Amino acid sequence: MTVAFAAPALAAIEFPAALESVAEHAVTGLGADWVRALRPSIDAFWVNEELALVADVAARFADGDDLRPDAFPDVSSYLGRLRLEGSVLDGPELLALGRLLTAARLSFGRVNRAAREAPRLQALSAPPLPRDIEDRLEAALEPDGAVKDGASPALARARREVREVRARLVAHLQKILDGLAERHRPQDAEVTVRGGRYVIPVRRDVRSRVAGIVHDESGTHATLFVEPTETIEHGNRFREVMAEEAREVTRVLRALTAGLREHADGLDAAFRQLVVLDGTCAKARYAQARLAVRPALAEPPQARLVIKGGAHPLLFVSAASAVTFDLALEPGERTVLVSGPNTGGKTVLVKAVGLIAALAQSGVIPPVGEGTVLPVFTALFADIGDRQSIRESLSTFSAHLAALRTILEGADAGSLVLLDEIGSGTDPAEGGALAAAVLRALTARGTLTVATTHLGALKRLAEVERGIVNASLQFDAVTLTPTYRFVKGLPGRSYALAIARNLGVDEAV
Repeated sequence: MTVAFAAPALAAIEFPAALESVAEHAVTGLGADWVRALRPSIDAFWVNEELALVADVAARFADGDDLRPDAFPDVSSYLGRLRLEGSVLDGPELLALGRLLTAARLSFGRVNRAAREAPRLQALSAPPLPRDIEDRLEAALEPDGAVKDGASPALARARREVREVRARLVAHLQKILDGLAERHRPQDAEVTVRGGRYVIPVRRDVRSRVAGIVHDESGTHATLFVEPTETIEHGNRFREVMAEEAREVTRVLRALTAGLREHADGLDAAFRQLVVLDGTCAKARYAQARLAVRPALAEPPQARLVIKGGAHPLLFVSAASAVTFDLALEPGERTVLVSGPNTGGKTVLVKAVGLIAALAQSGVIPPVGEGTVLPVFTALFADIGDRQSIRESLSTFSAHLAALRTILEGADAGSLVLLDEIGSGTDPAEGGALAAAVLRALTARGTLTVATTHLGALKRLAEVERGIVNASLQFDAVTLTPTYRFVKGLPGRSYALAIARNLGVDEAV
């Protein structure tokens, strides 16, 4: 997949925020991160296949088949260690891989069944892994990752001996403790453990009555924790059987790890594919929520742009409340010049066009309707918002000029250029002349451009230049409120005087 859209242009149209609204539909954080990492591709074949795949998944959702994966853990670090010959994963790590195996078996099973009717879905599956390795992990590990007694006969014997030796040791210590007078032992005294050794608490002032090794003392220093001399050998024996148990646990874990190591590639493929499945399902759920329809693709140069029922992805609330727009360029039309008053939605429209293109080329079905045809743009350029830079000592106009220079140097017939308030920030006559020259140059080279302006001189440009067309967003002249309805072919009024009067500016002024 070839990516060519520059990060600053994507930031200008708020592409990361649009991806975030898609990522919200993922089951796992891994799937959400996969969505957030998407970037537009200029590979028309990949874009078309990805949109078709998402459309097929959305169709299965509509038919009641939920293809979202079962929850699965992030095992990337465990898989890396698994490949190291001689490494031993601990119980919780092996348990996580077991949960991955279960999620893969169940999730890809649903995908494979759905693929019988929609073969393209097979791309979201992964080769099956032997069920017996999943069964072995389940038989050997407790839900918290601890190794079960029955994981091996030797471990069962070792743990039985640990319990027996511990019981004899504790009984012996309890007998010694019970033999002490109450005044020689702390209140509620009982056998306990200090430094891995079983001990009894003894008052410091009667320490001489119990021969043995002091392993600790209380916070008040009034109590000593003593391992009596007569139980030291019992304690040593307990440490021995504990070590035997630990060795057998390690042997079991090593055997389980070795069994998984043989399937490291398959586990890695399953993990990665579960992430892709989650991300793709998030795309499909997003398309469902937006009632979006897969657009057709047309490749530049001179590819037409036809948007039917388009909506800004970040302003879309519901199908009933979203104000959609239709924008269709006829053959030869390359530049759309949108005019009208402030707060009328011009910037929103420009960003919507950019986001629809960028999302589609990232494999996300954007919020558009039936009949939409999108070019596969090879580059995106955007000059949107106040570009004033204190750090680089650039005024707003100078920053816009720098952006226009970059656009003129790089844009071609395969590019999409978005220009907000072109020609603003300086003398209207000179700014308008410069803006007109830029739009003529871009139109002549076949660049698809969507620009907004308040300048009256630019509105007349469409009358004399082939390839440039006026457009506006409707404004209610009575209530002086925007309707956000897009109209192609008619320039918009700024309504500056009417709005000033409505806001109470002195009538004489």
